[in-house]
Amino acid sequence: MKDAFNILLPKLARCIQRLSTFAETYKSLPCLGYMHLHITMPAQLTSVGKRACLWLQDLMTDLESFKRSRDSIRFRGVKGTTGTQTSFLALFDGDHSKVEELDRLVMEMAGFDKSYLVCGQTYPRKLDIDCLSVLASMGASVHKICTDIRLLASMKELEEPFEKGQIGSSAMAYKRNPMRSERCCSLARHLMCLVQDPLMTASVQWFERSLDDSANRRVCLAEGFLTADIVLSTLQNITEGIVVYPQVIRRRIDHELPFMATENIIMAMVKSGGNRQECHEEIRILSQQAAAVVKQEGGDNDLIQRFKESNNHRISNQSMMSFLN
Repeated sequence: MKDAFNILLPKLARCIQRLSTFAETYKSLPCLGYMHLHITMPAQLTSVGKRACLWLQDLMTDLESFKRSRDSIRFRGVKGTTGTQTSFLALFDGDHSKVEELDRLVMEMAGFDKSYLVCGQTYPRKLDIDCLSVLASMGASVHKICTDIRLLASMKELEEPFEKGQIGSSAMAYKRNPMRSERCCSLARHLMCLVQDPLMTASVQWFERSLDDSANRRVCLAEGFLTADIVLSTLQNITEGIVVYPQVIRRRIDHELPFMATENIIMAMVKSGGNRQECHEEIRILSQQAAAVVKQEGGDNDLIQRFKESNNHRISNQSMMSFLN
């Protein structure tokens, strides 16, 4: 498992480096930020690069968790059938120092620098839980990243790499399905589910050991590391070629910006002497009227024009327009 973590760590680091470059490149490109995507109403502006930093922060946490989990792996050592070293004490005529020296030599020959002081017939199966938990956590990070990419692709704000001659759909020739992100999400879900195996195995290790652990762990641990490997390889491919469409992003901002400016407009009205509740109610009514034009008539967002025509506001048109810049 230590070797497996050593294989995964550089792959995760490469994904972090690629995303760092992407975040730096697009740190100043504004885009719509969401908290309630299901109602398709943006909250405030963020930037493409800032959003990528959310992805990066999760992956950095995973990187630290990988290192911690790898470095916490210990050798069981020569502890005997039930972890008491009784057989070795008998072999060395009760000389504890010789048993401890044997334990140390075997541990070093196996490539470890520390071993468990207390164990049963096997090393504690809690170790398997820890290893698969950090892999599952990384899977959750990748699933979130690739889900965001899939959603943004549906909005046509960005896309994952699309090879020349690649077929997005056998039926619909125009489609550019985010197949790599879809694959990452699919595999990440499998990876997140695998942690259930060691949890259940550890919970039923009766006394010094129950031998129903072996077959299960040989499957779930191998699958966990292999799945994490292909997920990270695919994520690297995605992050090396994300395509951003600034003009689409700009158009979507222009469409929603009047709504997002209402908070600043209300604050300006209150600063000019207005009652906060009355100002909020006025903007609420005008906003819903403008939203009805957009949703029911397919028209443009005319909130600002409605506000200009209102006789109740206490701020100049020039000040109001500054909130849109």
